[in-house]
Amino acid sequence: MGYHGWQGNPPGTENEARRRIVEAATACIDRLGLAKTSLSDIATEAGVTRQTVYRYFPSLADILTAVAEAGAEEFAERMEHHLASFKTPEEAAVESVVWAVRTIPREPYMGLLLQAGETDSFTAGVTSPLSFSLGARILGNLPVNWSAVGVTTDADLRGLAEILMRLFISFLRYPSTPPLTDDQLRALVRRWIGPALRG
Repeated sequence: MGYHGWQGNPPGTENEARRRIVEAATACIDRLGLAKTSLSDIATEAGVTRQTVYRYFPSLADILTAVAEAGAEEFAERMEHHLASFKTPEEAAVESVVWAVRTIPREPYMGLLLQAGETDSFTAGVTSPLSFSLGARILGNLPVNWSAVGVTTDADLRGLAEILMRLFISFLRYPSTPPLTDDQLRALVRRWIGPALRG
């Protein structure tokens, strides 16, 4: 396949080309901030033309989605570390929602789509099968006896992850008025999710 530019070091595959554009976008966002990062900046950073960037990513939102996805693994590790201190299924589920609602908007990469006003793209990314599988993996790695509350299969964990993720997306996209404090949010989620996760 033909490549233009790439600072004299063309990628060997389509995936590598996409990865390098995502890395260039990440570098630009780190240096310039999201508001000042343009497709031209990303193209310059990658050593290619704007047309080359468009070949792999039709819009800036598509690039931001890819940057967010690249940061998802590190985000998941921190979420899992935070939730490891909660020992019951109810606590772990409630805290997963509270932590996500409070943390994602401040995330350098996971929160990019929200910061850019690309809420539909954010929702599509978080509600993808890959995201639900990642959520199930986080829950499954916690020191919690899920089987005690009837969560016994991988499909059960994935279903629980999907419900919790859809819940925190709702709070992120449509915040309460006035805004809920952490304790108010925790109490609300516990009141309605908790009964399903008590042994």
